[in-house]
Formats: sequence, C-alpha cells, structure tokens
Amino acid sequence: MEKWSKRLVFMFFCLSVCIQIPYVSSSTAPLQGNQGNKESSAARTFKLEDAHVVRCSRERSRAAWKVIEEYLMPFVEQEQYKISSGCRLHPDNDLYRDQEQHKHHVDINEWRCGYCRKNFYEEKYLDKHFDNRHFDLLNTSHSRCLADLCGALHCDLVMDSSLHKTKCNPAAAARNKHLCESLADSCFPVSKGPVTGRLHEFFLRQFCDAHTCSGGPKPFPKGQKKRTSMLYISLSILTLMLLPLFYFFIYLYQRGIKSGSQELKRISLSGRKKKSF
Repeated sequence: MEKWSKRLVFMFFCLSVCIQIPYVSSSTAPLQGNQGNKESSAARTFKLEDAHVVRCSRERSRAAWKVIEEYLMPFVEQEQYKISSGCRLHPDNDLYRDQEQHKHHVDINEWRCGYCRKNFYEEKYLDKHFDNRHFDLLNTSHSRCLADLCGALHCDLVMDSSLHKTKCNPAAAARNKHLCESLADSCFPVSKGPVTGRLHEFFLRQFCDAHTCSGGPKPFPKGQKKRTSMLYISLSILTLMLLPLFYFFIYLYQRGIKSGSQELKRISLSGRKKKSF
C-alpha cells in the first residue's frame, strides 16, 4: 500500500513538472522577444538622437555673432573692406546663421519661425523648434561652430547671464590670445595692403590685448558702432515729412481762434450800439 502511494506521488510530481516546462518556455519566449524589441528600439532611438547631436552651443554662437556685428563689422564697413569666406568670422562660417536670419521678433512675447510661420512666446522655444523641426537646414558639413571663437571674442561680456568673477587663468589667457592673433592674421593679412593693415592693428587692440592676467587693457577699447537700421531711417524721414504738417495745423488752429475772438468782439460791439439807440 505504501509502495502504491509513493508511486502515485512520484507520478503526480512528474506530471506537474511536464506541464510547467512548456508554460515556462512559452512565457519566456515573448519576454525575450520583448527585450529584443526594446533593445532594437533603444538602439534606433540612440541612433536618431546621435544623428541630431550638434556639439555647438547656439547661445554662445549667438553671443559671438553679436560681438562681431557690434564691435567689428561697423569698423570693417567703414574701411569698405569685405571679409573673405576663408575667415572664420565670415557669416557663412556660422552654423546657425541661416536659422538666426529666419527668426522674426514680432512683439515682446511673440517670436515667429521664418520657415513655417509658427509663433512662440520666447526665443528659447523657437530655438527648440529649430532643433526639432528644421535640423536638416543646418549646414553641418561646411559651416563651423562660431562658439569656438568665444574665448578670443570675449563673448561672456555680451551674454545675458550674470558674470561671476573668476581668478584669471594664465594658460587659458595665453590660448585665447593665440587664437585671437591667428584670427587677425587670417582675416586681415597685413601683406594685402594698408586697409587690411589698419584692420589687423585694430583687431589686435580691440580684442587681443585684453587676454592677459597682468591687468592690461579692457576688451573693446575702441567701443562699438551700431549700424543705423532701416526702421530708424524710415521713422526719421516720416518725422521730417509730418513736422511741417504739424506746424501748419497749429497755425490754422491759432488763426481760427483769433478770427473767432475778433468775430465775438464785433458781435459785442454791435449789440452795445443797438442798446444805446
């Protein structure tokens, strides 16, 4: 009797094991398939994200272009000199130049994309829109990162973020000065004539001399010359056109008041004469 009971227990155990093996294999197969799908989708996501990675700061590139536009280009235009495309300061060598030119600041809290006409409340959201929707318009093959020149151009002085005074690093100052001088040599070669010679000297004084830890001159000693915008010119012309009309209306108004007062005097005098009779 005991033998039969042991055999029954053993047979029941074997039967339960045989039933569980297919279940485990069938349950692990989808799990492995899901893991494979997850890994493949993760790999695809990584590839997509890696394809959209541009190791160039848009904010610092914008600051570098602001320095070039306000502290360099007016003086270059004054000399009637055109920077060659081989110069790293040329607009064609700015990775984000085309996108920045397609920004329209419509109102205080309204920025518009020049590609698809979408509106955004702040400039940073428009920048994200460019990164997500118009990434294919970046010339990543030919253009260079303008932010790489920030050390030479003193970008921190024009950025909106508050500056924190740090101890001057002689090695960093030497690197920035070397980069600055190489820009002066490549963009304004002295051998090309007196105009480039003057601009070369100006660039050294305006940007390069300040790269020192020994208390030298401050950046931009020559100051800045903002270009006169077309809006300012049009408003000035409109003001000059409307100013004579304004004085003409004042003249007519004062003349009308005088004529009205004289008419009242006549009426009052005629009334007094009638009463006397």
